[in-house]
Amino acid sequence: MKKVEIFTDGACSGNPGPGGYGVIMKYGSHEKELSGGYAETTNNRMELLGAIVALETLKEPCEVTVTTDSQYVVNAIEKGWAKKWRAMGWMRNKKEPALNPDLWERLLRAAERHNVRFVWIRGHNGHVENERCDKLAVAASAGSGLPKDEGMVSK
Repeated sequence: MKKVEIFTDGACSGNPGPGGYGVIMKYGSHEKELSGGYAETTNNRMELLGAIVALETLKEPCEVTVTTDSQYVVNAIEKGWAKKWRAMGWMRNKKEPALNPDLWERLLRAAERHNVRFVWIRGHNGHVENERCDKLAVAASAGSGLPKDEGMVSK
C-alpha cells in the first residue's frame, strides 16, 4: 500500500459564517494542495470536509496518516464515537442527535477504503503544514461567490 500523509485545517469567520478548508497531501516527493469553502457553514463542518475531500481524492486504498488540529475529528474517529453515533441512528445518546451526520457518514465511508489513523496536533503552534493549511482555509473562506453549505439545512 502507498503511504500518504494528509494535513488538514478548517476555518470559519463567525460560527456559523463563511468558512473554508485547506489540505496538503504528500506521497513520496509529490505534494498536492486542496481547498474550498462555503458562504454559511461552521468550523467543525470545514474540519470534517478537509479530511473527507483528501481521503476521497485518493484513487486507491492507501496507508494514510491524517494530521489535524481538530480534536473533534480525531477523537470521534480514534475513540470510535462516530461509528457509535452511526450505529445509534446518528444519536449521541438517547436524547441528543449527533451533529453533522451527513459529513460523518462521508468521512467514515471514505476512511473505510484505507488504513487510516488520525493524529492531533496543536494548531497555530508553528507546525509548517498546519500553518499552510490554515492559510488555504482562511483564503477559501474569503472567496467571493461561495456556494451554500447544503448540509447546514439539516442542522
